Amino acid sequence: MAEAFKAGRLQACFFIAPLAMKLREQGVPAKIAYLGHRDGSTVMVRADSAARSLRDLRGKTLGIPSKYSNQNLVIRKLMEDEGVGPQEISFMELPPPDMPGALAVGAIDAYFIGEPHAARAELDGTGRVLYHVKDIWPRFISCVLVVSEKLIAEKPEVVADLVRGIAESGEWAEGHRLEAAKVAAPYFRQDEKVVRHVLTTPPDRVSYRMLTPTDDELQRIHDMAIRAGILERPIAMSDLIERRFIPTEIHAAKIDMTDAGTTGQ
Repeated sequence: MAEAFKAGRLQACFFIAPLAMKLREQGVPAKIAYLGHRDGSTVMVRADSAARSLRDLRGKTLGIPSKYSNQNLVIRKLMEDEGVGPQEISFMELPPPDMPGALAVGAIDAYFIGEPHAARAELDGTGRVLYHVKDIWPRFISCVLVVSEKLIAEKPEVVADLVRGIAESGEWAEGHRLEAAKVAAPYFRQDEKVVRHVLTTPPDRVSYRMLTPTDDELQRIHDMAIRAGILERPIAMSDLIERRFIPTEIHAAKIDMTDAGTTGQ
């Protein structure tokens, strides 16, 4: 996706936040215009694991989606807070859909990923929740909506419609979680019961409100990325964030569920 965005084949997409910053650092004309959700990431261990905190994962292997992910930054910050040394946990980068299977066969001892790839292991009995990210970093940001400056300049109405659609569909999902599971399951190519679990257990596992990124929270991610060596130089938030399309009022989208299908029971 990053290479496609650089080449101009993609003009808007969701990127993990530190990667969006890395693109900007590299001179790619990318702007963060909005968020897709908050929270919705989970640290999983095997169901038979004795681990009750991150300290119990010393000497173990933990899967992360990418060194550029905010999950990577947050887990390392938690290690500092828990007194776990940087060499005491081994990290393995894995595609998110592969993580539940890797946990089940013992290739990794834990993983930290966005949903629904944690709920899958939870529901099939191979994994257990160690931490919901909301309990580590409230209002956690994983992915951000990145838009090219070219699209902003040439078709601002398209960007405005995209951001409005994200905001309004998120507001609808907050009040219609069971219906949202039916809509989202085919998109994620997941069993509906998995998506329903993500949206309801617990109800605040993931949030689709408060999607306006603030300078302070993106600055915090930025500073952590600097310390981790992901970013080599500072980036001004004014160069990174495009605020003109953020809606001042958000109303729930009008979504007709008449023809919505299901992928499970």
